[in-house]
Amino acid sequence: MFEYILLDLDGTVSDPMVGICTSVQYGLKKMGIDVPDIKTLTPFIGPPLRDSFRTYYNIAEEDIEKVVAFYRERFSTVGLFENELYPGMEDMLKKLQKEGKHLALASSKPRVFVEKILDYFHISGYFEVIMGSELDGTRENKIEIIEECLRLFFKDAPVEKERCVMVGDRKYDIGAAKETGLKSIGVTYGYGSREELETAGADIICDSVAELEKILS
Repeated sequence: MFEYILLDLDGTVSDPMVGICTSVQYGLKKMGIDVPDIKTLTPFIGPPLRDSFRTYYNIAEEDIEKVVAFYRERFSTVGLFENELYPGMEDMLKKLQKEGKHLALASSKPRVFVEKILDYFHISGYFEVIMGSELDGTRENKIEIIEECLRLFFKDAPVEKERCVMVGDRKYDIGAAKETGLKSIGVTYGYGSREELETAGADIICDSVAELEKILS
């Protein structure tokens, strides 16, 4: 059905909870905000980091870059490796590649971290396109990420959107897919609920990597 598959990273390909949430906790603590339970910070998984600090902790605009820098102090050296591939994910990627599917990793996370994480798991080679934001916040919006993936896939040829799908675990993935005219698959094994994915308008919802593989294969 789909030949061009765009996959979100956090909550879709891998589970980054410990690394992201502990780094957020670290950054907030440096700002004088103590959050004892990192599980309360899971809403940070998915949306752009700056938006989350604004939304969830009302960080003043003049302090946004400071708290992001504190977060990255920990995440760039330790947190990005506190991460686990979802069981069956590499096997699925290998199978899809063998079937001739074109795979892209489409994340709002800075591309420099995305590349390091994929290399850490030895799965970079499955992706024809690896796209993320820049450290300065450029291209943080998921719509921009998807558009850049499509540009790199199709280059000067017309974009065949009916052959493309975005796979993600949060409303941001589904909403961006709709905005760019792509079909979307929401996965409930990540950090978005079925209700969130349904409300966002996911075309298909699946509950496991095995189920996702059957849909994509």
